[in-house]
Amino acid sequence: MRVIYHPDAESELIRAAEFYEKQVPSLGVQFLDAMEKAAASIIESPKRWRILEKDVRRFLLLRFPFAIYYRAPGDHIRILAVKHHSRHPDCWRARLQHEG
Repeated sequence: MRVIYHPDAESELIRAAEFYEKQVPSLGVQFLDAMEKAAASIIESPKRWRILEKDVRRFLLLRFPFAIYYRAPGDHIRILAVKHHSRHPDCWRARLQHEG
């Protein structure tokens, strides 16, 4: 199973990693490692996490204040958002409309 990022989710991931790296050297790398482990957990058991709406689920990272909003249609994982907890909880919903 492969992971596909919505373009905005990919931008969120990159911006967060850059932010952490500027704060403390290697913290950005640690954030990316945590995201990789989260993606591996999602791939291993995509239905494990709670459905928020339709078929969108949320995975909460433990060390960093972020959540991954994703769908698992068939043979891949589609990450819709990499959302910091301070952002509005509905920020990912507009992306769902464009996903179909």
